[in-house]
Amino acid sequence: MKVAFIGLGIMGLPMANNVAKQFDLIGYDIVKKETPFPFASSYKECADFADIIISMVPKNEHFKSLVKEMKPLLKKGQIWIDMSTISPETTVMMKKELAEVGVELCDAPVVKSQPAAVKGELGIYFGGSEELFEKVKPILLCMGKNVIRMGDNGDGLKMKIIHNALVGQIQNGVNEILGLADKIGLDLHDVVTALGYGGAQCFYLDTKANNIMNHTYPTAFSVENMNKDVHFAREIADEHHAEVPSLRNVVRVYEEAMEAGLAKSDFSNTYEIVNKK
Repeated sequence: MKVAFIGLGIMGLPMANNVAKQFDLIGYDIVKKETPFPFASSYKECADFADIIISMVPKNEHFKSLVKEMKPLLKKGQIWIDMSTISPETTVMMKKELAEVGVELCDAPVVKSQPAAVKGELGIYFGGSEELFEKVKPILLCMGKNVIRMGDNGDGLKMKIIHNALVGQIQNGVNEILGLADKIGLDLHDVVTALGYGGAQCFYLDTKANNIMNHTYPTAFSVENMNKDVHFAREIADEHHAEVPSLRNVVRVYEEAMEAGLAKSDFSNTYEIVNKK
């Protein structure tokens, strides 16, 4: 199988590198990149080359634009794996668009951050038919060690969105409790150690506490990306008339963080928003 990987950003480039170790691959990005695999000259070259197209782009509008550009260039029988985090409604809509030219679209968004992408240890949530899942699973396993089919087209994205909604809520809880501990005069290093003794121990306490204590927030996952995901989660909750109060609070926190100019900062920087008073 020949693969064209479109979107060679902070996640896409290491993901493409891992696929290229086992499959014939070319890559493309709107910004020219130095790559260990051939860099395509155009979308047309990608379409002409590939049996399977993989995309990893930031937002709904980018994926819609990419489909519009690629659709006239595609051939019947090609498979498109979109690994972006976009709305489930968008992927269902684009599946119908691509079906008009005989191309099958599936969604396969990822969890974990760039170090896991480099190691090929991402978590991947697949949305599409069982038959399609079996066809593309060898490619997905180049990028992730945990790959699960969640259901039909759009269901992988639903899973990614609720996953990140929970992450946002966990980080918000860490922010609130460390802020409270600071206000009541406890040493935060001791607090982090003591929390680890019990059921409060969690990944985002372990990995983000130093950011908070040092008030420095190197970006592993940005405020703007989490803001996008928690808003998607709220839309899903509203659509299904589900009341999720902690999610609504997190949405408010991320809206404030965006207004404060923290978009490109790590999402743990919301500690400063939660505890600004």
